[in-house]
Amino acid sequence: MDSKYLASLIAAIECGSIAEAARRQGITAAAVSQRIQVLERELDTPLLNRVGHTARPTDAAMAMLTRARRIVREVELLSSDAHANALSGTLKIGAISTALTGILPSALLTLHRQAPDVRLQIIPGTSTTLYDALAREAIDAAIMVQPPFEIPKRYRWQPLHHEELMLLSSAPLEQDVAHALSTLPYISYDPNSWGGRLAQQYLNDHDLHPRLLLELDGIEAISLLVKEKMGVSLLPRWPGLAAISQHLVQTSVGGGYDRKIILLVRPESINEQLLNLLISALSSAQ
Repeated sequence: MDSKYLASLIAAIECGSIAEAARRQGITAAAVSQRIQVLERELDTPLLNRVGHTARPTDAAMAMLTRARRIVREVELLSSDAHANALSGTLKIGAISTALTGILPSALLTLHRQAPDVRLQIIPGTSTTLYDALAREAIDAAIMVQPPFEIPKRYRWQPLHHEELMLLSSAPLEQDVAHALSTLPYISYDPNSWGGRLAQQYLNDHDLHPRLLLELDGIEAISLLVKEKMGVSLLPRWPGLAAISQHLVQTSVGGGYDRKIILLVRPESINEQLLNLLISALSSAQ
């Protein structure tokens, strides 16, 4: 069984379309279809249900998806193992939105210069969805908020930076943070998210009950709402904040509520040399 055929199946499942899978792989749609048909004959079972322009995986395809990803990844790593000084293959990195607009662009440029033959694939998501993607072996690494639980030993993780909690407002505070939170409309960083729980913890610890305007799990969007003078918010001070928050007032609320950003990795999916390059690139981008 050719691992390239498995890669085409995986691409079709992830893209939901034969045509989109072909664009991702740089081959024709007919080639992708042919590869999948060969797999279906070898395994003696349908793998995709084709409806119009969409392609949906069958139960059999979903049952083999994790193992197929692992096989494709292991084959890619063979080349890196055999040519330690010529890294290649695909590296799938998940990233929370603030990493996409913060440390990631510069880090990717550095990594590309050091390992030009590595194909970088970036998957955006929340910390919880990225953690789930790692568990499903859909990605190799994730830049995310540190989970509020002990990280399983099967993963390797690297601290990247801390982001202190602050009150973001459109104008200087008339009094203190507590007064602002008690009198102004409050835009909440979703308390169910791993980062938002820290803001909620601050409110609980200080017995504050602000007038809730709305909840969002997107701190860039919250910052823009604050900029439009819709209210105030408790947010982490992330590296890309300055680019979208000119003229907004950032007031520190004190220590103990920092959002910790980490790189979480499945060690078996990344060549050690490439992993060290990635960690170095992310560290230098801060």
